[in-house]
Amino acid sequence: MYDQSGIGCNSRRYVVASDKSGSFISSTLTMLGLAQDADERAVGGMIEKEAVKDVTGYDLASALDDPVLVIDEHANVRFANQSAMDAFGGFALGRSMFLRFRAPEIRELVDEVLKSRGSATGEYAERLPIERAYKVFASAVGKHADVFIVVFKDQSETRRIDRMRADFIANASHELRTPLASISGFIETLRGPARNDPKAQDAFLAIMQGQTSRMARLIDDLLSLSRLEMKSRIDLSHKVDLTALVKRVAESLAPLAQDLGVVIETDFSPQPLIVGGSLDELTQVFENLLENACKYGQKGKRVVVSARLVANEAEIAVQDYGPGIPEEHIPRVTERFYRVENEGIAPQKGTGLGLAIVKHILTRHGGRLAIQSEVGQGSRFIVYLPESSH
Repeated sequence: MYDQSGIGCNSRRYVVASDKSGSFISSTLTMLGLAQDADERAVGGMIEKEAVKDVTGYDLASALDDPVLVIDEHANVRFANQSAMDAFGGFALGRSMFLRFRAPEIRELVDEVLKSRGSATGEYAERLPIERAYKVFASAVGKHADVFIVVFKDQSETRRIDRMRADFIANASHELRTPLASISGFIETLRGPARNDPKAQDAFLAIMQGQTSRMARLIDDLLSLSRLEMKSRIDLSHKVDLTALVKRVAESLAPLAQDLGVVIETDFSPQPLIVGGSLDELTQVFENLLENACKYGQKGKRVVVSARLVANEAEIAVQDYGPGIPEEHIPRVTERFYRVENEGIAPQKGTGLGLAIVKHILTRHGGRLAIQSEVGQGSRFIVYLPESSH
């Protein structure tokens, strides 16, 4: 069944022999979810008769991104593809796979398949050097063969996203519950003790209006994040004049700055800064950054916006002179709903999603966000985007 002319690991070389029945290829495709036909023999026959009739099982396994092991009836490794060696280190061909995989769940899964000559699915996790979670497929190749295949499908990113989604839903629910509870409490007061108190009614209604506006902003930001995540790709061929865009944003926020007692100053290089991407999304980036700077800047202080070309990148910096951010919080301020709670720091006035949206948009555009801050001196948010005027 094995041929030493192929390419394997270390000094010994093995190939899974060409299987004219197509069973190895069929089994592999089926386990990877690439062949869902209930009649695997039909799939195997189709493979043999059509485009890949000369492809060996080794060729197929070598091309897969998933780690693949081929073992014999004693669980000795006969083949490991490059993905398996990258993920788990080198394998000694002819030696037991259990020398590398000592977890009981792997042994139980493989032992079951070796005994039944059937197939089984399980889960396997590694903690070191980094945490990884795998879904493991093991199956006999053919009904009477002494060859078995074990495929590891990395589920780490899927599980990370699931955890993020669960945390996001929990945080969003909490953020909405707080203003709703406040509004509900004031409604009870207005229907009871404050029923005939016009001054109290005016005060409570103003608070309720503020809480309603907060919920509306939160929902808008949630929808914005959802739209960004649904669009997996962005057209970077569309050219945006970043200098003109930031000027428009600064002008549009001038009334807000005036109300807050802050002056927006600009310092732009004379040449236009051209980047590729979405005008609407990039506008949202600088609206968020400038609005935050105005809200957190101290009354009577400046907000300075500068734009220049640095090493083929457009650099837009937004500097405020507010309370600043403690150093230990800086790496996390772009997380969703992350709050900086520190003595002397003003409570957060936004939804807690603005910087998360900024980071998401910049990542989609091949850009990045740098944050410099010193408590008591202010903060500087610097956007870098690939310049594409040429």
